[in-house]
Amino acid sequence: MSPITDKSSLQIHAYDTIKEQILNKKLAADVLYSETKLAAELGISRTPMRESLRRLSQEGYITIMPSKGFILRQLTEKDMLETIQMRCAIEGFCTHIVANEIHSKKAIKLLKDLDILIETMTKSRNTKTANDTFIDADHKFHIAIVSYVNNTEFNKAFQQLMYLVHLTTSNALGIPGRIDSTLDEHKQYVAYLNDGNGDAAYNIMMKHLMMPLNLRIL
Repeated sequence: MSPITDKSSLQIHAYDTIKEQILNKKLAADVLYSETKLAAELGISRTPMRESLRRLSQEGYITIMPSKGFILRQLTEKDMLETIQMRCAIEGFCTHIVANEIHSKKAIKLLKDLDILIETMTKSRNTKTANDTFIDADHKFHIAIVSYVNNTEFNKAFQQLMYLVHLTTSNALGIPGRIDSTLDEHKQYVAYLNDGNGDAAYNIMMKHLMMPLNLRIL
């Protein structure tokens, strides 16, 4: 195995490990983390660690403090508003594309995939890891809609929003009754698409995405 491949593997390992720790709340939000210390803990050099942190910063998971380390990115009202606005623009457009092609094999497969994810969300409500499983399926539901259009820039933008989406979703689902409401909105969305009612599907998606603003979760 060449040194370049080794370096790439170490970078991916560091990225995956830190991202997993962030998503599973193993890293605290108010702590300044040392790049050098983390590299030592993972048994890698600072170069692959630095590259993995740069990627995490680009994707919105962390804020790098030059010559100091990094801190986890915090969700602000401005972040949440701009993230929701971006999602409305992208997912709203994608919804209309799906609706216009609803009888195509590609759209029919999408609807089946969305039904499977809804079933996963429904079953997850009575499990010990209910929130984590529900949130994971919820993210996959929305990613599937965006991916349908096969727009590289959409996919890239959505990936960069994912951590803020995760924070927003986690906070919103902590509101009593919001899990059931989210599930109902997903079901309504798919039902409208199945009926060929693209405008109604678009409207329910806008209501769904903007709900955290109405819930005032911050």
